Amino acid sequence: MDIKALSATASALMAGNRGLLAMDESLPTANKRFAEVGIPQTEEYRRKYRQMIVTTPNFGECISGAILFDETIYQKSDDGKPFVEILQQAGIIPGIKVDEGTVDLAGFPKEKITEGLDGLRDRLKKYYELGARFCKWRAVITIGDGIPTNGCIEANTHLLARYAALCQEAGLVPIVEPEVLMDGNHTIETCSEVTARTLRELFKQLIDQRADLHGTILKPNMVIAGKDSPKQNSIDEVAGATVNCLLANVPHEIAGIAFLSGGQSAQDATAHLNAMHVKYKDKLPWPLTFSFARAIQQPALEIWKGKDENVKEAQIMLYHRASLDDAARRGEYQPSMEKERPQIS
Repeated sequence: MDIKALSATASALMAGNRGLLAMDESLPTANKRFAEVGIPQTEEYRRKYRQMIVTTPNFGECISGAILFDETIYQKSDDGKPFVEILQQAGIIPGIKVDEGTVDLAGFPKEKITEGLDGLRDRLKKYYELGARFCKWRAVITIGDGIPTNGCIEANTHLLARYAALCQEAGLVPIVEPEVLMDGNHTIETCSEVTARTLRELFKQLIDQRADLHGTILKPNMVIAGKDSPKQNSIDEVAGATVNCLLANVPHEIAGIAFLSGGQSAQDATAHLNAMHVKYKDKLPWPLTFSFARAIQQPALEIWKGKDENVKEAQIMLYHRASLDDAARRGEYQPSMEKERPQIS
């Protein structure tokens, strides 16, 4: 393990005001989103969609890294150029999702475990050779009646730690994603308590498995009430609850924190990130940025609809949303900016 190289990659991913694009939807998820807007669910349309994303002009101004899916890392543009090369030329570091999704956790009703450790060492070597320099693994923690259990949290965080150690062995920066889901009617206080439990166990496992925190990035949920909760908190309340939870439970040594959007609207995710920087930037011991998927891509997908004539307008929207998140990381986002139309070359 070359920790200097890993730290350099992690620092590059967190540098400036840029963030990460999570364009790593699995095939079922990608097809579901296509179906919702009437796009054929084929490999060729998935390729065209990803081509639209990676060829967006000026995208590297706002995006430091792109998380790909196994299908995507092999794909090429219409003129035969690998997507990985297009990203690299734009100043965007290619990464790859390496978990194989969630399944029911045996013995723990209504809880999930993430699979994918089998054969991971060999897959990581292959992805490194293809140009990936970081990876992502997602675990899901559900809040409900009697859950999450300690057994679920321990099992998922142990897998995250083993994955992280294998990534670093292969020269890849691990992004560890312990997502506490927004599904449910829980309060922001319950989300904070569960997120804190999960983070404490995660970092215990990472240390036990000898993953170097300087070469590791955390991708957490924001601390927010469940989608069905009768009380939805203000932007400032979410920002405060999130930052305070992280300050209490995340070691200063971590290379950085890149939030998932987790089902929030694009506008809410941006506003929450902005409030964290406006109110707490001087208190943060680590860089704090975004690693959004739908919060950046969904508006553009709805414009594109699988039609070539809509590519330019969709790319303008992609850049627009990413630039708003860039502004939020500076603490300079204003809701009025939503209506601006950016210029891209």
